[in-house]
Amino acid sequence: MVPIIPSAAGYALCRLIGAILYELNTQSRQNICLNMRRILGPESSPAEINRRVRATYNYILYNYFDLFRLPRLDDDTVNRLVTVSGWEHVETAMAGGQGILMTSAHLGNIEVVIYAMLLRGLKITIPVERVEPPALFEYITRLRMSKGLKLVPIDGPLLDLIRSLKKGEVIGIAGDRDITATGRIVDFFGYPARLPDGHLRLALKTGAPLVAGFSRRNPDHTYHAYFLPAFSLPTEGSETARLEAGMQFIVSEMEKAIRRNPEQWTVTVSNWVDTLEQ
Repeated sequence: MVPIIPSAAGYALCRLIGAILYELNTQSRQNICLNMRRILGPESSPAEINRRVRATYNYILYNYFDLFRLPRLDDDTVNRLVTVSGWEHVETAMAGGQGILMTSAHLGNIEVVIYAMLLRGLKITIPVERVEPPALFEYITRLRMSKGLKLVPIDGPLLDLIRSLKKGEVIGIAGDRDITATGRIVDFFGYPARLPDGHLRLALKTGAPLVAGFSRRNPDHTYHAYFLPAFSLPTEGSETARLEAGMQFIVSEMEKAIRRNPEQWTVTVSNWVDTLEQ
């Protein structure tokens, strides 16, 4: 049903459902409010925070709507919807022949933007979290893989990811969710947070460069993706120091990107150490 709903009606329905979820889903609302306060800073008013949190629910639903209609989007539509800047940085990194570790955040729209990247010739693999029930996970996986994206379990062996890099392909990893709870505690928007470091360890092991890329949804539901120059981990120093250098780069760029469109950061859980320990 969702794929045949006109986009204007679909997005309006998303706003209606988003308003309901804002009122009913107390825990996620509290988490998003905390995220927003830490992004915007203590000078932000409660009214401003609540306005942006309400908008976040809309963006979450917009993204699901786009995912459900993904199989019906054709190449021409996606090329019209998505503009890209900084693609030369991706091409330069790919020319090194070691593949690239593309790091982003749950920001803007991921699914349609990845489709646009696949149309530009990239082969992309993304480790994903299993969700319950299994039937839902399988359905979402089929939707996401319908245009050529490869998904692997996030708790699976690293060998598949290493092989993909050796073939000159792209591994996409979100830097803002530590699904496996094995990451590093770092300063994030001025507060200690646990963030993943698996992409950094892969870079350390393989020598593949890191490319940070982010997206935003425009008011007319088109999308803009932008990519930054590649970052390679230092070749000297201790393993800890080299990993910290990579983490500082990724965290700094994520903070910049999220601050530009904080309501489009669709993380609904807490990464903050002070809340995880309560």
